[in-house]
Amino acid sequence: MRTWVKICGLSTPETVDAAVAAGADAVGFVLAPGSPRTVGPATVRELRARVPEGIETVGVFRGQGVGEVLDLARASSISTVQLHGDESLDDVAAVQAAGFRVIRAVSAARYAGEAEEARAAFREDALLLDAVEPGAGAVFDARPLLAAPPARDWLLAGGLTPDTVGELLASLRSVGAVGVDVSSGVESSRGVKDVGLIAEFVAAARRDVPAA
Repeated sequence: MRTWVKICGLSTPETVDAAVAAGADAVGFVLAPGSPRTVGPATVRELRARVPEGIETVGVFRGQGVGEVLDLARASSISTVQLHGDESLDDVAAVQAAGFRVIRAVSAARYAGEAEEARAAFREDALLLDAVEPGAGAVFDARPLLAAPPARDWLLAGGLTPDTVGELLASLRSVGAVGVDVSSGVESSRGVKDVGLIAEFVAAARRDVPAA
């Protein structure tokens, strides 16, 4: 199966174009405050216009109320909302009811502590398992998942780079990892994306899987 790849934290036309040219399945824009990658909805809307149909456009939110999330998502013209935080079942359902796909992002350690009933109840469109501090480049720790892996396919994030993504992804395919999400691992400095690293990352993530 072809590895799903998202390049996140994009903020310039050049890096959006690089992600598209490399064959990314999704591009992400940080709409949460406090990150060096944060952009406003007007910027996202301009960058969104460069993305061809068929490539998912994702707004990343963290610890924001549902009303704010929906206002920013609509103003940005994105297709998908990625939630990092303590959003409830009702919050996820409200975002979906507004017409957006939802990626629920949670640390692997926290997810490992969720009861199976709680996991199933969220009904998110996609599950992303991350390091404890998203976007900080911390390496993903798979150990909490091995005893009780997800019952569904999931996306891997946390400290991925072109040099590490292939080996880590291969080691986790048996417990459901089908895609990857990268931000800091394709940067030349914090918050600054590198077009060469973007291309290298996508190629490395798919090296062991034939293209569709």
